[in-house]
Amino acid sequence: MDHSTHDHEGRPHGTATWGTAVKATLHCLTGCAIGEILGMVIGTALEWGNVPTMVLAIGLAFLFGYSFTLFAVLRAGLGLGAAIRVALAADTVSIAVMELVDNAIIALTPGAMDAHLTDGLFWSALLGGFAVAFLITTPVNKWMIGRGKGHAVVHAHH
Repeated sequence: MDHSTHDHEGRPHGTATWGTAVKATLHCLTGCAIGEILGMVIGTALEWGNVPTMVLAIGLAFLFGYSFTLFAVLRAGLGLGAAIRVALAADTVSIAVMELVDNAIIALTPGAMDAHLTDGLFWSALLGGFAVAFLITTPVNKWMIGRGKGHAVVHAHH
């Protein structure tokens, strides 16, 4: 089989399953959630304003999201420079869509930005935002993988 025209499961490039897209989105969601929750907790605990807290949360979401892919491709034997390029190519759109949707949900939920860590509203807005972001990002990832982009770039290094 000519691997240059097929994905890691033997399908021709240009095809992507919903299962592959879900796995890619869950991978992205995991990194985003860790970074964003950590950022929101830090910003809220330090009583920062909404903007610096969201900037920290989004920055950490990108950092953790990229890190998961970076460490995986480094373990597969890629050099650091190539691994960084793969992580950026694989995750940038997915993380950006996820963060845009999630943070829009939080910002548009009345009172969520002013809620404290002990408030159910804080956690329900955050987790609800992740759920909606997952539902919107999964088809984006499926579309990208089907075109050999996004997480399809990572599969070449497994």
